[in-house]
Amino acid sequence: MKLEPFDPAEQVQATKAFRRRVFYIPGYDPIHPRRYRELYRKEGAEQAQISGYTLDLKPKKTKGPYGWHVQSTQGGQLVQADVQVLVWSDIVRDSMSNSILATYLQLVRTAWAYIGSGALFRLMRLRKGPVIAALYPIVFLLAELVLACLLGWAIGAGVAAVIHPALGWIAGLATVPLVLRWFKAKDHRVFAYYLMHDYAYSAQSNGANPPALEARMASFASTIRDALDSDCDEVLVVGHSSGAHLGVSILSDLLRQGAPQGHPPLAFLSLGQVVPMVSFLPAATRLRSDLAYLSARDDITWVDVTAPGDGCAFALCDPVAVSGVSPPGKRWPLVISAAFTQTLSPARWKALRWQFFRLHFQYLCSFDRPRDYDYFQITAGPLLLADRYRNRTPSRSRIETPVNRHTALS
Repeated sequence: MKLEPFDPAEQVQATKAFRRRVFYIPGYDPIHPRRYRELYRKEGAEQAQISGYTLDLKPKKTKGPYGWHVQSTQGGQLVQADVQVLVWSDIVRDSMSNSILATYLQLVRTAWAYIGSGALFRLMRLRKGPVIAALYPIVFLLAELVLACLLGWAIGAGVAAVIHPALGWIAGLATVPLVLRWFKAKDHRVFAYYLMHDYAYSAQSNGANPPALEARMASFASTIRDALDSDCDEVLVVGHSSGAHLGVSILSDLLRQGAPQGHPPLAFLSLGQVVPMVSFLPAATRLRSDLAYLSARDDITWVDVTAPGDGCAFALCDPVAVSGVSPPGKRWPLVISAAFTQTLSPARWKALRWQFFRLHFQYLCSFDRPRDYDYFQITAGPLLLADRYRNRTPSRSRIETPVNRHTALS
């Protein structure tokens, strides 16, 4: 076997490298996790150029879930980070019905879950944006149905007048499903079906997790626990969108079971969270209990980042407090704003302002006027999350008023 020449400089650099394990929990997303690698690569390179550090992606060095290895030098410090995606996109795909009729049945059940429980009206007291986002697929799909029926009536009436009434009925009835199929084929532009499946998934059991998801979450907790047995300097869990409330429960389970003695610091970064969409439902006792539990732990750091410019998130809403489950001695989360209007230049903000779905992913992207939130410094920089925000005060405009009607923990 040929031996590589020894380089003392490389040996010193390697021993001084800060090592981090990062676990990213996506939201309700049916797409392969490689999209997150490509997003990290593209946006990370741009942020590194803006902020003056290096960031290079390489194939992952760890076993387990899909991921990649990051090497970065920031402030003269070498950082080695292994990023892994905790994949549940297969569960998402299985939950997305291909049937138009089934989607409309989901619409009825989801609307009833939020309206019948009173959750919708309580959610409207927090932020209008995510509530509008929740109502959007319902309104859009109903509008499509009305248009399909009107077009069917018009064609049927025309056929009946020119040919025969019976043929008019047949033509009219046949037109409706054809028009609805055409609308569905164009859904990649409006996302009405996708969003309907998203909200229906949380509402199908009134906020309780389906068994398949619970099993996957237990597997995620085991994977993270294995990382806590390693000799890295920090284990960081990132939960984005719906992945934020999954992260709350996964980490609560892990800590209840007992983390390894002398484990590296454990941190949780929730981004663009939509926790109230679930925690306000009657059967979300598991999530509410986990919110209360995690918020009082002193063996974890939890920072929650949202932005008022993100109309799909409950911006600056403390997910524990607004859910009405703040326990005595509550410590977390630290609620801060990514402040899109300040961290993005006027030109870039103007270009993104009405791209609602793109803005919901801005937390994972570069900022051309970065402040204290930089996703790539957090995931691939030499500072612990606890140290980075040790002296950071929470946002003054955060919302902590408990408005949830359903506060049972069991």
